[in-house]
Amino acid sequence: MSSRSSTGSPTSAPICRTSTACGRTPSPRATALQDAYFQGGTAAELMAVLARQPDAILVSVETVKDFQLVPGDLVNLRVQDSRTKELRTVPFHYAGIVKEFPTAPKDSFFVANADYLSRVTGSDAVGAFLVDTGGTGQAEVAAVLRTRLGAGAAVTDLTQTRAQVGSSLTSVNLHGLTRLELAFAVLLAAGAGGIVLAVGLAERRRTLAIMAVLGATRRQLRGLVLGEGLLLGACGLLGGAVIAWGLARMLVTVLTGVFDPPPSAIAVPWNYLAATAAAVIAALAAAALLSARASTRPAVEELRDL
Repeated sequence: MSSRSSTGSPTSAPICRTSTACGRTPSPRATALQDAYFQGGTAAELMAVLARQPDAILVSVETVKDFQLVPGDLVNLRVQDSRTKELRTVPFHYAGIVKEFPTAPKDSFFVANADYLSRVTGSDAVGAFLVDTGGTGQAEVAAVLRTRLGAGAAVTDLTQTRAQVGSSLTSVNLHGLTRLELAFAVLLAAGAGGIVLAVGLAERRRTLAIMAVLGATRRQLRGLVLGEGLLLGACGLLGGAVIAWGLARMLVTVLTGVFDPPPSAIAVPWNYLAATAAAVIAALAAAALLSARASTRPAVEELRDL
């Protein structure tokens, strides 16, 4: 591991601790750390590093690029000592990159061991708290907190944040459009599967009639038609799943830079996929059964119609 002197190292104003800081996370937790927040390891791995090595620190990408840091480098931060009210230099060692964190500011920030900071600054004060309301009553809880804490505390609830984001020109609610597209996709998949099978079997009516003349039984003809429908459905579902997985991976890779932070894993809509598969199977079964029923007509009548 290389080491750097304090010359050229980042400096910082007094640090604001949050209730999610490593080493002092309250229970129950108000939020969860996602792997997408970090670079160079998972959330659990980097939190374990901070717990195991108290002077370890996670820094933003901008800081790493500006100071060309490598793991193990010495990072000296100037923080305020609560006892003397003076700034003092506190040594840390760069351990990883943090891209996002609950209550993090918009500019560059650091994530460090809260117990280590308390020991070197003489203060265990927490500057920000996350309150879990169970998904309901955010505005009501925020109003109660504002009343009890007074004007000295800044209280922001999720409904207020959503309203601010939703009022921007770049914010668009796509729920309705998404439902419409997904419904159209289900109808398209079911219709295409059923029509392809029905048209294919209709074009083979002459072949089936000739097979009947040559001695094929009705049971054999029905089995041939149903087997073709089963094979077409299995191959279509398998091929569609492979193509959809490849497209999803490509889109997530391309759009990773758009989301802040990017998703840590692909969300799979199992209910929608099950509904789509059921619709396709139903359409294929209907087309196969109708074709199988038509294949049981007397071969002479079938050839006469053709």
